[in-house]
Amino acid sequence: MFIGLLCALGAGLMWGLVFVAPLMLGDYPGLVLSFGRYIGFGLIALVPAYFDRRRIAALKKADWIAALKLALVGNILYYAALATGIQLADAPLPAMMIGTLPVVISICSNWSPGHPSEAVAWSRLAPSLVIIFAGLMLVNASELAHLDGSRSTADYALGCFITLGALAAWTWYPIMNARHLKRNPHIASSTWATVQGLATLPLALAGFVGYGIYSALNPAAYDFPLGPRPAEFIGLMLALGLCASWLGTMLWNKSSQRLPTSLAGQLIVFETLAALLYAFIWRGAAPNGAVLLGIALLCAGVVLGMRAFQKAQSEGASGAAPQGAE
Repeated sequence: MFIGLLCALGAGLMWGLVFVAPLMLGDYPGLVLSFGRYIGFGLIALVPAYFDRRRIAALKKADWIAALKLALVGNILYYAALATGIQLADAPLPAMMIGTLPVVISICSNWSPGHPSEAVAWSRLAPSLVIIFAGLMLVNASELAHLDGSRSTADYALGCFITLGALAAWTWYPIMNARHLKRNPHIASSTWATVQGLATLPLALAGFVGYGIYSALNPAAYDFPLGPRPAEFIGLMLALGLCASWLGTMLWNKSSQRLPTSLAGQLIVFETLAALLYAFIWRGAAPNGAVLLGIALLCAGVVLGMRAFQKAQSEGASGAAPQGAE
């Protein structure tokens, strides 16, 4: 469980980078950022794929179908919706909505666990979820003060609506990803990260070409293919492809193999904390008291959640009556 916790922390530190990228490249459409990031992911995955080719060749057709589904929903659609939502509604509102992921994923995975042994009594799960939710609201309520008011009400509404799509996509992704890994424990976490990169590459290339056709028909939409700042775009997309995509996915796979899905869902708070840290660094500001209190609540909620799952596991190991989701 401790190794799973550390892997989730590492994944969160990597994934937090994706929240500042749309702000650093604010003149690039969200779809272009999504396609660019995952083209970078796919190209980088070609390197470990060469060295891991024997294990990749041993995968079944069902594994590749699962990888394609995860790549489409959890990669392309999720980040396109998130980046577009951030650009339409500014970072704080989408971040607040995406910040509820730890609670939403834990509830959904505990409501319909992949295996009965993963279910935890709601009476044990609820306290940590309530504390995490309170921490998220404190953190994000403070972030709302950074709204610059330059967007129209329609932009805010559309950005939040699109972000709901990102929330749905990334609620589905970790649950399905964890279930596939636990049904197939012979698949190494690094291999599965590489396979998802390979599955993502053709989807991202097809999307990028499609956007190029759209840009040709609408020349004012975007300076296709590399936009107004090619060097920054290429460098940041490769950095996201390596860190946030391949390395982050590999670490999350390791965590998913070692932890119940409803607990792993809570640990996505590390992504929220990392995104918050990077946002303050980008602004050159320090968190206020409300944000610090929210961070303390998030950490307390994670600790409480870990203890609840450890207690449930120890009772199961000692032969106590199993506690399912009530």
